Amino acid sequence: MDELCESAPVRVLFVDDEENILKALQRLLMDEDFEILTASSAEEGLKLLLANDSVGLIVSDQRMPGVTGVQFLEQAKEMVPDALRIMLTGYADISATVDAINRGGAYRYITKPWNEDELVQTIRDAVRQYRLVQENRRLAAIVSRQNEELREWNTNLKQRVLEQTVELRKKQEALQAYNERLRTNFKETVTAFSRLIELGGKKQHADTVAKLAMNMAQALGLSAEEVETVHNAALLHDIGELGTSSELLRKDPLEMNAGELKEYMLHAVRGQTAIATIEELREAGELIRHHHEHFDGSGFPDGLKGEAIPLGARIIAMADFLDRIMQKLHGSTAIEFGLRSVSAELGKRLDPSLYKPLCKFAKYLYYVRETGIKKLGETEIGLTELTVGQVLSRDLYSGTGLLLLNRGVRLDAVKIEAIRRYYRIDPPPHGIFVEY
Repeated sequence: MDELCESAPVRVLFVDDEENILKALQRLLMDEDFEILTASSAEEGLKLLLANDSVGLIVSDQRMPGVTGVQFLEQAKEMVPDALRIMLTGYADISATVDAINRGGAYRYITKPWNEDELVQTIRDAVRQYRLVQENRRLAAIVSRQNEELREWNTNLKQRVLEQTVELRKKQEALQAYNERLRTNFKETVTAFSRLIELGGKKQHADTVAKLAMNMAQALGLSAEEVETVHNAALLHDIGELGTSSELLRKDPLEMNAGELKEYMLHAVRGQTAIATIEELREAGELIRHHHEHFDGSGFPDGLKGEAIPLGARIIAMADFLDRIMQKLHGSTAIEFGLRSVSAELGKRLDPSLYKPLCKFAKYLYYVRETGIKKLGETEIGLTELTVGQVLSRDLYSGTGLLLLNRGVRLDAVKIEAIRRYYRIDPPPHGIFVEY
């Protein structure tokens, strides 16, 4: 602070009509670190104030011809309000001293004759005070400017943060939409694979098993991720049969000879191997491997028993067993026969604890498939007549027999576009059947 003050240019103006006093003051203060200005009259002093800046202290005699010291200091206060003012006065001029303080804003007064040491110290103190005031003012201006810059910076920062937040939100929404598209594409890919498997002749088998298994898994309190794994595994549980001869697949395992049975039993491991490179399906692959394990340990490929068999695999095994029976049955009473067949295998091939949730959903699913809940009419329409909200009255297949959509599906814009795309690629020899 001292170095800053000492570097500031400060001038001290002495005003007195006696030249010898002015010279005495100059000699006394010649070694001080401020510049000395002298004037022999009030008029001359005012001119010097106009001509010089940084006048920090004005020392004026009271008794001067024409304009008194009080009057001069009063005018000087108007011209340089920041400068400190000191009155030189005699003992007899107390009233003038009071006026100098009241009207001229005098900082102090010094009586004549003065003590040189006291005079020098008073001048030094006054100059130091002026410098301190100026330095404080300079620092206050710097702080004010910096505060303003900080406010502006904060305002800009808030704006930048807001802009970045908006940008991040947009990116997050875009990422979420992208991830949702990936999930949708993944599910559609799994479904597409399951429909390719069904080209071997087991119409809707994978889809029905997947619906049963998913509902059973939910009823058993499995997490959403576990339910999805069970659903995916159920859709793909027969993927290992691809490449196996259709003649062999049409046989019941009980009718197969040793060589055929050995070949057939490989499909569970092949199914796991086929999807092992897809990280998202590895857990489903475990369920596919073990969906032919028997609760009593007599199954394949690893001969697992009881709860050593993954729960998802036990669920799929029960749903698969029921639907294989239901593929051969028709009529409103078919489900009762199918469930009796399941019941006969509880504790042997199948887990007894899964029978109750199976019954709940199987009766509903097969009743709808065999009889239908709604007795509505249907009409055949072309691609151009498809509209959002229409409900398919029949399963929709491509020209080569690939199941595209199930009966009862309500159409939206995405499904309509998919139907049009499939009809361009692999058109069937008929239109689309919808309810009316």
